[in-house]
Amino acid sequence: MQSQNGPLMLDVPAVRSKPSLIVRCFFRPLAQLWLWAGGWTVVGEMPNLAKFIIVAAPHKTNWDLPNAIAGGLYYGIPVRWMGKDSLFKWPYPGGVMRWLGGIPVDRSKSNNAVAQMVEKFALARELIVVIPPQGTRGEVARWKSGFYYIANGAQIPLVLCYIDYRSRKMGVAQVFTPTGNYDADLAAIQAIYAGLAAPVPKAA
Repeated sequence: MQSQNGPLMLDVPAVRSKPSLIVRCFFRPLAQLWLWAGGWTVVGEMPNLAKFIIVAAPHKTNWDLPNAIAGGLYYGIPVRWMGKDSLFKWPYPGGVMRWLGGIPVDRSKSNNAVAQMVEKFALARELIVVIPPQGTRGEVARWKSGFYYIANGAQIPLVLCYIDYRSRKMGVAQVFTPTGNYDADLAAIQAIYAGLAAPVPKAA
């Protein structure tokens, strides 16, 4: 639903709801076991907000996904992720994809993925989405800018998270509020990540 001036904003809570009983009693202990078995230490505090974007960088390996899921469950947050809408249609199990946190996004040229996500944030009471700005594993010439413009358009913070395979630490590095100056903000964000063991691509 939209107003004449854009997406209709709901009366959203300032803080997120408590994790469900099944998350607290089953999935979180399971995640703690996974992290303990992998020798991981979780550092930093996740903000108690109803809406934000988790910036997941650097993205280096397929192990990032299960480790990130475990980290999210450790913090007790319902992490969502974006996927092309075809992944939610036959022959793929769309219901399972949604249960796993997937949000279908139409990435055809006639649709704007950033605008779609800004609207989803406006209409949701609570929404936390993880986005790897590299867009793929390995080195890239520059980060994709969608994560930033979604946060700026939805007026929500970026939570800068990382997984450091050298020190076996993962967690929150910093909470960053976009100013609207993409170049300056990207430089500041990448400077925060620069100190981690796995290098990140330089800004273009």
